[in-house]
Amino acid sequence: MDSKKVSIKDIAREAGVSTALVSYVMNGNEKEKRVGKEMAAKIREIAKKLNYQPNQVAKSLRKGRTNTIGLVIADISNPFFANIARVVEDEARRNGYTVIIGSCDERAEKAWDLINVLLNRQVDGFIIVSSEHSEEHITHLRKLNIPFVLLDRHFPELDTDFVATDNFTASFDACEHLIEMGYRKIGLIAYRLEMQHMRDRIRGYQEALKRHKIKARKEWLVEVEFENLTKEVEASIDVFREMKDGPDALIFATYGLAINGLRHFNECNLKVPDDFAIVSFGQAEIFELYYCPITYMLQPLENLGAKAVEVLLQKINDKKTPLTQILMKAKLIQNESSRSKLAVS
Repeated sequence: MDSKKVSIKDIAREAGVSTALVSYVMNGNEKEKRVGKEMAAKIREIAKKLNYQPNQVAKSLRKGRTNTIGLVIADISNPFFANIARVVEDEARRNGYTVIIGSCDERAEKAWDLINVLLNRQVDGFIIVSSEHSEEHITHLRKLNIPFVLLDRHFPELDTDFVATDNFTASFDACEHLIEMGYRKIGLIAYRLEMQHMRDRIRGYQEALKRHKIKARKEWLVEVEFENLTKEVEASIDVFREMKDGPDALIFATYGLAINGLRHFNECNLKVPDDFAIVSFGQAEIFELYYCPITYMLQPLENLGAKAVEVLLQKINDKKTPLTQILMKAKLIQNESSRSKLAVS
């Protein structure tokens, strides 16, 4: 064949059958049952030989679907979100869907732009890692009757499908672990966000202290701005160092906070866990490669991503499916950064 686009007519001509018959076979239509197995195999072989590429736009119009999913994540530079995006992509592909990914960098206005771009691409549904102040986006999708699932973060005041980590319990477990290791002066560095996942991490930390009758010191809980996190994390650690009776253990509420904190530790020649014992949220190879491997809360990203795809596909296939709201447990991975206080020299 020459370089012009191969059509169903070309395949029909070479196979010596009607274009309708070729169409039945290539579209996987049930009417293909009228076609003998040998003829169906012959048509597919000719299509392959001629390098036939189906018109996906026309196919989508016939089906009323594009077999694409829009994935809006908070920060692609964060290994947690990068890895969960891969899980979503792989799971969607196994189910015959393509994923279009966008990162909003924790900015609601950028998330809104991404959602509109994806709506114009006529995606069949969304998986969204919400940013702060993006409730209107969710309400808008509901009004349009577009299937969506919130991943990792959700809004308690909105009845939506979501799949997330049980952040309260994870933070409670992180703090309780440090208490069990002999630490009583425990600080937390978190983001200054009204998002539920961050409030739950703060509440879990506070509840663990309360449960063990340890006074929660306000000055040991620091909330920093995402846009200025490096400077504010560094300043917070400097303040802790200068305190007469400051914390000797820290929980970082996210991977990004931990990385900036550990970088500043190195700059100041602070030793882990001698100067500060550490537990962090988020999982990354660097935690295991640090000179003192970091204890962290392992979030079940594979299960989170796979379940989000499963729930979304259910919604795409039946928009009347009841709400699915799932919280999954995180697991403490203990390393040297939180070894027993008695063992710290």
